Amino acid sequence: MTVRPLIGVSTYLEAGVRWGVWELDAALVPAGYPQLVQRAGGLACLLSPDAPERAAAVVARLDGLVIAGGPDVDPARYGAERSPRTGPPAPQRDAWELALIDAALTAGVPLLGVCRGMQLLNVALGGTLVQHLDGHAEVVGVFGAHPVKPVPGTLYAGIVPEETSVPTYHHQAVERLGAGLVPSAHAADGTVEAVELPSDDGWVLGVQWHPEMGSDLRVMEALVQASA
Repeated sequence: MTVRPLIGVSTYLEAGVRWGVWELDAALVPAGYPQLVQRAGGLACLLSPDAPERAAAVVARLDGLVIAGGPDVDPARYGAERSPRTGPPAPQRDAWELALIDAALTAGVPLLGVCRGMQLLNVALGGTLVQHLDGHAEVVGVFGAHPVKPVPGTLYAGIVPEETSVPTYHHQAVERLGAGLVPSAHAADGTVEAVELPSDDGWVLGVQWHPEMGSDLRVMEALVQASA
């Protein structure tokens, strides 16, 4: 690879972040995301939250896009009442990342959604979410692991053809698939663990787990290669 593709990674605003002598609002994302992009051969560009109408101009400068994990998507985005176990809404983040997803789909920019990013991709295409899964993310702030099995013939199965154990932390999941999306991996209990659009629609993949917390580079390498 002679020219490393520029991969944008969505960030989010957090109030009162402390470092050194400072306590200020900050735009941030866990370091594992840009580090995974870099290890996979790409250049990482952190995308500070902006007005949704600027998303197309931002995506136009990118070769690929990662929508990072994070808090629950607002159920109002998919026409559902809020469950008592659903976290507080993040309307500005939802709006910005939905605009990024729409811009990437429109422009044909390769797109990887991670955990919340996969769920948001599903919502962006008209799908719905299960608001709580018992037995998932049981220990607060600690990643678990479980196996996922690829669906033969899918984009994901072409990247990772065997069943693998993946780092995971989530309590929500895809319920009704968004328009055009197909499942490309499942957990043992049948939970959809990866979704994608057919290859004719460009390179679009969402994974429910956190590849940035593991050592397997293949999913990010595939995004980087598609972006190149």
